[in-house]
Amino acid sequence: MAAHLKKRVYEEFSKVVQIPHEEAPAKKLRLSKPSKSAALHIDLCKATNSTDALQYLLQFARKPVEAESVEGVVRILLEHYYKETDNSVRLKIASLLGLLSKTQGFSPDCIVDDAINTLNNEKSHQVLAQLLDTLLVIGTQLPESPAVRQRLIEMACKHLSDTYFGVRNKCLQLLGCLGTVDTPLTKDNEGLGTSTGGVRDVQSVISDYFGDQDPRVRTAAIKAMLQLHERGMKIYQIIYDQACRLLSDDYEQVRSAAVQMVWVLSQLYPESIVPIPSSNEEIRLVDDSFGKISHMVSDGSWMVRVQAAKTLGSMLQVSPHFLEQTLDKKLMSDLRRKRTAHERAKELYASGEFSSGRKWADDAPKEKVDTNAVNLIASGACGAFVHGLEDEMYEVRIAAVEALCLLARSSPSFAEKCLDFLVDMFNDEIEEVRLQSIHVLREISTHITLREDQLDTVLAVLEDSSRDIREALHELLCYTNVSTKECIQLALLELLKNLNKYPTDRNSVWKCLKFLGSRHPTLVLPLVPELLSTHPYFDTPEPDMDDPALLVLVFNAAKSCPTLPALFSDHTFRHYAYLRDSLSHLVPPLRLPGRKQLYGLDSVDSGCGSGSVESARLFLQQSLNRVSTIQNLEAPGAQDLLDFTIRDLQRLGELQTELAGAADFCATYLRCQLLLMKALQEKLWNMAVPLCLKQNAMATAAARQILEETYKLEFLYSGLESRQVATIHHVRLQAKALQLVLTARTRRGLEPLISSSEKFLQEVESFQRLFLTELPHLQDSFVEKVLELMPRLSSCKPVELVKILQTTLRQSGLLQLKLPEQIHRATATIIEPTGESDNPLRFTTGLVVALDIDATLEHVQDPQNTVKVQVLYPDGQSHVIQPKPGDFRKPGPDRHRLITQVYLSHTAWTEPCQIEVRLLLAYSSSSSSSSKPGWSDSTDSLPPPEAAIEGTIPFSKPVKVYIMPKPARR
Repeated sequence: MAAHLKKRVYEEFSKVVQIPHEEAPAKKLRLSKPSKSAALHIDLCKATNSTDALQYLLQFARKPVEAESVEGVVRILLEHYYKETDNSVRLKIASLLGLLSKTQGFSPDCIVDDAINTLNNEKSHQVLAQLLDTLLVIGTQLPESPAVRQRLIEMACKHLSDTYFGVRNKCLQLLGCLGTVDTPLTKDNEGLGTSTGGVRDVQSVISDYFGDQDPRVRTAAIKAMLQLHERGMKIYQIIYDQACRLLSDDYEQVRSAAVQMVWVLSQLYPESIVPIPSSNEEIRLVDDSFGKISHMVSDGSWMVRVQAAKTLGSMLQVSPHFLEQTLDKKLMSDLRRKRTAHERAKELYASGEFSSGRKWADDAPKEKVDTNAVNLIASGACGAFVHGLEDEMYEVRIAAVEALCLLARSSPSFAEKCLDFLVDMFNDEIEEVRLQSIHVLREISTHITLREDQLDTVLAVLEDSSRDIREALHELLCYTNVSTKECIQLALLELLKNLNKYPTDRNSVWKCLKFLGSRHPTLVLPLVPELLSTHPYFDTPEPDMDDPALLVLVFNAAKSCPTLPALFSDHTFRHYAYLRDSLSHLVPPLRLPGRKQLYGLDSVDSGCGSGSVESARLFLQQSLNRVSTIQNLEAPGAQDLLDFTIRDLQRLGELQTELAGAADFCATYLRCQLLLMKALQEKLWNMAVPLCLKQNAMATAAARQILEETYKLEFLYSGLESRQVATIHHVRLQAKALQLVLTARTRRGLEPLISSSEKFLQEVESFQRLFLTELPHLQDSFVEKVLELMPRLSSCKPVELVKILQTTLRQSGLLQLKLPEQIHRATATIIEPTGESDNPLRFTTGLVVALDIDATLEHVQDPQNTVKVQVLYPDGQSHVIQPKPGDFRKPGPDRHRLITQVYLSHTAWTEPCQIEVRLLLAYSSSSSSSSKPGWSDSTDSLPPPEAAIEGTIPFSKPVKVYIMPKPARR
């Protein structure tokens, strides 16, 4: 009893005095996973036959293996490999060795010797090929070990004489991937010598197999040579003749690889001179290869024809007369060797025959070419693009059109010559070919001017039922030059017909007429009296101008033609004043003397000129610098300064479209700071909780709004750098700290406070991990102070943690925002429906009605997965629809077009009501989603991080549509 009492007294004394050396150290448990090698060994020992062993190996291949277990597993596999007699099991083991060598964090240099030993003792050809593949994997995993690579090359050369094509293929592949780029290999020290002796390098060894009896080996040899080229080794020019001979191989895989090889050599040695067979003539290598690849456009295999056509498009150094020959099936005289006049006269003198004059045209030049003439290009290569554009396979036609585009962009003269051929492709039976032809003509539009007959063919496409085709043609007409005023009149007439037939093309046609007028003001000028129904002497009735298409054309022409406004009548000026306000993106500001007071028509664009952009950028930076001084101001003055700065930035974004994204981004960030400042104002925290319930509710709403704004900042803007993302997460962390403090003030009970505190500590740890490199830029910020107090925060009670956070929040200042070079805000504009119609869409209750949606998206990343359509019904129901990936088009960089249908349905209504349609941008965010393993000791006891936070952000103005669900008839 006395001993027990003494023990109790000692324990109590220890608690009070806190004797450090008597504390029992905490025992740490380490969970050990069962060894993978041991489990595999047991399984393989249980196998009674090769089928069971193969089954166990297949099951094992599906399981992941840690880096530290790989070597043990490899030893078990090799041990079983030596015992196994069945080829299929050894093949699977060889395959597993290659897969294990790719394991992250494992260096396969320890298994090189074993892999080479198995290769030397193996008799099965299939297993040999698989072992060589494993050696290739090991070699690519050890780029810093030249000795290992050299041994692998020796093994490849040793087995190049194998009778099985698969082994030779793998040897060639290994030489192509691991062959030494700088050091030549000799017979003595590298094992690459043949009976010829002397120095042999990798290229000469590989080129020996260009003539192999197996076409698969010939293909592998060419691909190995191409692999050497990709790794930086310069291919020898002597390979060119061998590659050209392979263009006539019997097998299409060989011919396809040979086309690529010839192209590589033409890019390496374009100006080298090569002889023409059976003649004394010489020609540039790039011209010769161009002729040979042009000949392949008539190959028997459509895949070779596609590759040849694509390759022609990248040969920009070819001579102009060779280029033009591809558009003419008849051999041009430029590409024949002609005898000089002296040689012809000498021949006539030697024969004693001169023109007597008695026979009609007996001395006229004959088109027939004599047998001594030498063609500089193969006759089969003549008209290569004509053959390609007339090919039966649409893939070949598309490849030919794309190649024409690439060549025409670099040669204006060739662009003019191929214009007729491209215009003819507008009548192709395949929509994809027609669309590609329109896009190509759009890309080379700066080099060409359309004639009236060509324009007639182009405009016929406006009858096409495909919306994509019609809009692509409108885009083409925006940037094309036409030759006469009749062309303008014809284009206008056809576009108006298009507008009547397809009213949904309205915006596209108006935009087309805008550019057509601005590009051809002198051609529009003589048409104005007829278009506007004006007369120099007589008063004419005012024409019907319900559709502004005509006026859009005329007003854009008037911008650069000062004589044109003199032809306007009074009602035209009134139309201009109206359209300038309603369609300001289509109607430009005009200088009209004497009318600026009435209509304000003398304005100029505020966003024109680089000087205004620079001054606006300077104003933006000055505004941010001015805000950084609010630390020195009292609370009311600081809030006023933030208010004024936010207002200025919003106005700047409206006036200067180039800086709209950056201005909106800064304004939103400052709005978050303003909300935080208001929530942390003095009077809220110095009063008892029951006396400031309203203020508490306002602070809670402010914290929630700050969180929403930070998600907008992170996901609605593109072009952000790591520093800006860290700043956004810093504001989000402040908002979460504010929420935690408000939770402690307003809620009773310890459980929710404990869980919220643990969650917040987890957020801080995650922030530190994700933005470790950005922490030096966050000096004197909230997060820096919290990280300094982290040891104390992780050990204190939740109530004390809340008090520390409250003090830190109120003492931390505004974090300076640094702008990157370019920030763009994701925007969406719904074109259809317009929301202007008063006629409701009527449908029967229980059934559906399709609503066409047409919207343009700007600066949206991955729209197929992030853009959704939301429909809000009057009764509060909300439907979110995910469009199909095929509903998105990409007309230009950072621009997308959404054309889809949304199906609406509802119960019966007594009268029509409006629904709201808008576009949402979906996001998924979690501060711990990209976290790395290795939690610090202070958070070992915390629960695992929560799942990613998902949400949507509205990023288009809502459009209201009248609908009327009718009751079903009985």
